[in-house]
Amino acid sequence: MQFDLRERIDSSPMTRYQWGAIAICGLLNVLDGFDVLVMAFTAQSVSQEWDLSGSVVGLLLSAGLFGMAAGSLFLAPWADTIGRRAMILLCLALASTGMLLSAVSQNAMQLGLLRALTGVGIGGILASSNVIASEYASNRWRGLAVSLNSTGYAVGATLGGIIAVVLQNSLGWRSVFLFGGLCTAAIIPVVYARLPESIDFLLVRRPANALDRINAFAQRVGQPRLDELPAPRAAATADAGFAMRVLLSPQRRRSTLLVWFAFFMAMFGFYFVTSWTPKLLVEAGMSANQGVTGGVLLNLGGIFGATLLGALSARFALKRVLIAYMAIAGVLLVVFVPATASIVIAFGLGALIGVFANGCIAGLYAITPSVYSPAVRATGVGWGIGIGRVGAIASPIVAGALLDRDWSPTQLYILVAASFVLAGLAVSRLRFEKTGVDTGDATADAPLPTH
Repeated sequence: MQFDLRERIDSSPMTRYQWGAIAICGLLNVLDGFDVLVMAFTAQSVSQEWDLSGSVVGLLLSAGLFGMAAGSLFLAPWADTIGRRAMILLCLALASTGMLLSAVSQNAMQLGLLRALTGVGIGGILASSNVIASEYASNRWRGLAVSLNSTGYAVGATLGGIIAVVLQNSLGWRSVFLFGGLCTAAIIPVVYARLPESIDFLLVRRPANALDRINAFAQRVGQPRLDELPAPRAAATADAGFAMRVLLSPQRRRSTLLVWFAFFMAMFGFYFVTSWTPKLLVEAGMSANQGVTGGVLLNLGGIFGATLLGALSARFALKRVLIAYMAIAGVLLVVFVPATASIVIAFGLGALIGVFANGCIAGLYAITPSVYSPAVRATGVGWGIGIGRVGAIASPIVAGALLDRDWSPTQLYILVAASFVLAGLAVSRLRFEKTGVDTGDATADAPLPTH
């Protein structure tokens, strides 16, 4: 068959080399978690040093998210042209430069621009790393592979926050950015030496030495060498130069809009939960320390949420598992604030919300590559993540405006619960490319028309 190697990878047992590549992708996602929190943990010290107003601090907190959205929307799609691995290396250089220069910034304007630059790099990394993790996993373990990859966010958010507090207390806020920049730069040689290029990209785009690079990978995973590149699929060849036009073509527009809607609503809910929970717990009657504890439990729950989703998807259809996650997240959010009357129950629910809210994002990362053909996969995932980042940016703005209109914490959590339920409805209507991924959709076995 034309893509016999691709099909053998899908059906063969996973090798140590494949898991190693997926582990590197997970390490890249740790950067996302650290980068989101680094400004939050240093905001007070930065504000005191430069005597900043609350609105300026808010812009600094948002600059990284704006950069991530821009990177996912406008930089990540180029991975379908230059390669997923090449895009990751480029974006690591951007992110490390932004972090290192942030450590020596002299005013809020400089720091804000550098936060945006760092965000652009991180946004470009995420789409390619999730695509590679998906493509190098077998059918059975694809959901787990991408979910483990996404777990990096919660790990980075938890450990990064602890490291940030320790460094800031002893060496000042600049040391936190310096640490993040050095760690990001240190990953570059690891990616260069150990992360392989996407097989699907090599088969579709056929860059220089594509056959040699494919055979090198085949040897590492115990597959026979190819004597020549297989004849390309006409659809894949046609898609390669028109990624955005393909995403919004009549045949794929419906699925693309559903992906965008699901990402927007899920990230709207996720970033509300992670950003506002400590403050709203205090407004609901808890102490400041108890509010912070609730926020920490959300992140700790997230570490297990993505892993659990991946394990379940190895046994059940990923699409059905993700829909169940989104429904359960909605139910938990509805009962969360009334449960604050009991601290033990509230903390337990907080950890469970972290499990399912993080799992929803991991599930979207895992399922989205199967919506698109290899030629436009990075573009499709990148735009999904980018639209999701718009939801993340909108979330604190909408929540703040509603609080000013005297909305109660209970009302806000019900609104966010609805966002997860709506995301689940969008996922339930998705159709998939023929990728071999067990999505649980009856149309997954039928390729979509191209023109």
